[in-house]
Amino acid sequence: MQLRRNKSAISLAAIIISGFIVASFTPFSQAFAQNASNDSTNGSQGSTNTVKTLRIGYFPNINHAQAVIGFGSGEFQKALGDNVKVQTTVFNAGPSAIEALLAKRIDATYVGPNPAINGYVVSDGKDLKIVAGVSSGGAVFVVRNDAGINSPKDFANKKFASPQLGNTQDVALRKYLLNNGYKTVENGGNVTVVPVANSDILTLMLKKEIDGAWVPEPWGAKLEKEGNGRIFLDERSLWPGGKFVTASIIAKTDYLKNNPDVIKKLLTAHVNETTWINDHKEEAIKSFNTELKKLTGKTIAEDELRDAFSRLVFTYDPIRQSLFKLADNAYDLGFLAKGKKPDISEIYDLGVLNNVLKEKGLDRIA
Repeated sequence: MQLRRNKSAISLAAIIISGFIVASFTPFSQAFAQNASNDSTNGSQGSTNTVKTLRIGYFPNINHAQAVIGFGSGEFQKALGDNVKVQTTVFNAGPSAIEALLAKRIDATYVGPNPAINGYVVSDGKDLKIVAGVSSGGAVFVVRNDAGINSPKDFANKKFASPQLGNTQDVALRKYLLNNGYKTVENGGNVTVVPVANSDILTLMLKKEIDGAWVPEPWGAKLEKEGNGRIFLDERSLWPGGKFVTASIIAKTDYLKNNPDVIKKLLTAHVNETTWINDHKEEAIKSFNTELKKLTGKTIAEDELRDAFSRLVFTYDPIRQSLFKLADNAYDLGFLAKGKKPDISEIYDLGVLNNVLKEKGLDRIA
């Protein structure tokens, strides 16, 4: 790790939204057809000379910063070794990543909590497991400075945006409105919620066509600095200890079963990258922008990234209880299957992660 860190320019998603999705970024996905011929099990574990393949997805989001930095710089490939061939696919939306995972086009992915929950439910709990956490926090409710909103009492007849119908921020916004006594117009209420790409949210704020938006970072910082907005609510204030999951690593159940050695190397790299980012925030910001430009041709203003990072925590802890609460909220709002509430109690498999943490002398996840 240190050899890489001493370089002046380090290559540097993840989040977003159901979890945190930067929908304006242009996808840089490898064609699925390239990966279709790869067997998810990648052979047996019997020979150390066997070359295996790990097909993994992530987003060009700050809440996926470990993947953006680690895969971009080649650090993850070093940790995985010469006998693991890594094929990455960069997604812009959680549903696309889940679709690819369930279709066996990828073996694992960084993804937001709501897509992970949906994928688990639609596969009857058979096809995926959450194997590690990625990030916590990093979502805010921003209102226009001149919208006349000073408290929830001012929400009537207002129009708000979220990045995607049913994504993590959309569910959070709708639940917050409901908790404060408001219904959306489609449910007979007087508050409008529209799903809009993050980049378009900024435009609509400037045109005064929306009164606010619940967004992932760095869009909160961007709306505040460029969109005549102010942070009305930091979502951390709604959660115990200010902690709630915004991204996780999920793996195909059969891939995890057949390739625990590969997943262990991946999670070792992930834990190392998480620790490094938390210990080197300024360098991580520069590294993220370096890799983001490679992926999207764009960068984010460093002051905006710095503000966004201040509201986001990178962690390998999956913060399980918050995910169960998110699932309850999604169900209550009708975004999960009707009828009996789905059982997601077995969505986690943290055995490999805990082995990694034990070997590093770190506290294991209970």
